[in-house]
Amino acid sequence: MKVVIIIPTYNEKGNVEPMIEMLEKDIFPLVKNYEISLLIADDGSPDGTGQIVKDYMKKYRNLEISEGKKEGLGAAYTRAMTYAIEKMGADIMFEMDCDFFHDPTKIPEFLQKIDEGYDFVIGTRYSKGGSIPRDWGLHRKILSVWGNFFIRILFGRKGIYDWTGGYRAVKKEVFLKEKDKLGQFTGYTFQVGFLWNVVRDNYKIAEVPFNAKDRTKGKSKIPGIQTIIRTLYFVIKVRIQEILLGSFGKFLIVGGTGFVIQLVIYNFFIKYTSLPLALGSWIAAQPAIFSNFNLNNIWTFKEDRSKTFSSYIKKILIFFMTSNIGVLFIQSGIIFILEYLFGRKYANFYFIFATAVLLVWNFTMYRFVIWRKKPHK
Repeated sequence: MKVVIIIPTYNEKGNVEPMIEMLEKDIFPLVKNYEISLLIADDGSPDGTGQIVKDYMKKYRNLEISEGKKEGLGAAYTRAMTYAIEKMGADIMFEMDCDFFHDPTKIPEFLQKIDEGYDFVIGTRYSKGGSIPRDWGLHRKILSVWGNFFIRILFGRKGIYDWTGGYRAVKKEVFLKEKDKLGQFTGYTFQVGFLWNVVRDNYKIAEVPFNAKDRTKGKSKIPGIQTIIRTLYFVIKVRIQEILLGSFGKFLIVGGTGFVIQLVIYNFFIKYTSLPLALGSWIAAQPAIFSNFNLNNIWTFKEDRSKTFSSYIKKILIFFMTSNIGVLFIQSGIIFILEYLFGRKYANFYFIFATAVLLVWNFTMYRFVIWRKKPHK
């Protein structure tokens, strides 16, 4: 398999030469079972970085350069990854900085994770074994540490500790799947947006801890306030969209439809029969359950929907069983207790309260039992 290490550069004259030498002489010989190359993605550096790389290309045949206009980190990586796949036959691509902030000796560990079946590997500064530079100023530590913590809390994805870092390995097929979505991301928002889409598409992700080192040559490219605001806006926006328009939001709409169906039939029992409210609730639930299953199957969880008649029958039987467990022991059980204690006077309040409690049970069973996500093979 072909590995291409991609290093974006802009005015890295003091770093690009020692980085090329270290990778070629000290790191690449350690990589076994892979053909490894280096691609410098230079954005027209006026300090002559590109020419230094071109001179080194005469010495190292596995070194190439991709040049373009200075349009930001995301554009540079998208251009370079496309070049690595189309021109260099890359199967795996690395993102890595030129200023030695990322520890090049960790490259074999990244590839070990790829060998173990992971699709996307992240270099992390924020889990055991990783660290940020000690000499960073307080403001930079706050931006990095608390920024990552905020994103982790808001996204709520376990096992991912470094959302903003730029030390990564990605399989070709993952990049090609996400490529069309990456154009909307500029600057450092690219790192968060790329990883977010990889997470949403359920690829296997691993992390490799590393100790970050601050640059000794050149000027640090610390993101400005506009980039930070843009990144925070993106994170908040997609999280709200996920809640409102994702599976939980659709689940609420479908559940609302079932709620109306069940409430109408339930009120029929209240008005025209003297049956126990709990029994009326259970009977009214059956057509609502049927409606909920079919709407969820074709809309809420359509990526994991039943595609054959046999799987449809299997899913709907499991759905009725799990739903009725909730209806009998949660919804009807609460209604039975409240009717026993307070009579039939507040029948609709009993129903609404019991349904709210049932909501949590239903979504848990729908997402993780009936339409559970399957990992990419």
